[in-house]
Amino acid sequence: MTTAADAANVAQKQFGLMEALEQGGFVSWAIFITLVVMSAVSWYIMFTKLFEQGKVLKQSREGVQKFWTASSIKDGVNKFEKNTAYRQLVEDGLRAEDEHSKLIDAQDQHEWMHSSLQRSQDAINAKLGTGLAFLATVGSTSPFVGLLGTVIGIYRALIKIGASGDASIDKVAGPVGEALIMTALGLVVAVPAVMGYNWLNRRNKLIQERMSTFCNDLHGYMMSNGAVRPAVKAAAPAAAAKPAAAKA
Repeated sequence: MTTAADAANVAQKQFGLMEALEQGGFVSWAIFITLVVMSAVSWYIMFTKLFEQGKVLKQSREGVQKFWTASSIKDGVNKFEKNTAYRQLVEDGLRAEDEHSKLIDAQDQHEWMHSSLQRSQDAINAKLGTGLAFLATVGSTSPFVGLLGTVIGIYRALIKIGASGDASIDKVAGPVGEALIMTALGLVVAVPAVMGYNWLNRRNKLIQERMSTFCNDLHGYMMSNGAVRPAVKAAAPAAAAKPAAAKA
């Protein structure tokens, strides 16, 4: 006697993703491959941006503190690693300070420095934002791409059912259920992309706030010849050495 478990196993063998793709034909395969590529690129962007943001946030915590404890700005710039966001800000500030003396037309030094630092910050923000538009696009379009596969799958399934002349529920449910797999795949691709976009975008805003604060402090420091600098919390003292064991 056939049990419910045996029937379920037979149904899984008869109906599934591969059967849905075969039933949908070339168009379903093309849609499936498109969804796989969209998902792979989305995860690649999320991991690379997360790593990139982590480096910048580490600089904002550790590198900035070391920078403000340096004796001079030229000494402080070496506290940042090469080819990093905060080092670029400081180097662009030093370059702007040097270029101001070469200007033919008189321009307020404060305004020149502010605009130079702002351009540098905008360039960094633009770099941090690369790839996020793709995540937003995937999150908004992949459900519709999956829905297109479902529509095509149902259309082909209904044609086959109509040709066979058997419209009983056991003949209809399987092919239609196969077609709905494509909608599920679209949602599987979309949900991580949307969540990743929102999370990375929020971290970018935090980075922008910290860089803006640093630029304002750097501007005041350079325009005052080092007289104005932000207060930096002292590093936590090293743990006291354990007392020697008491003599017996």
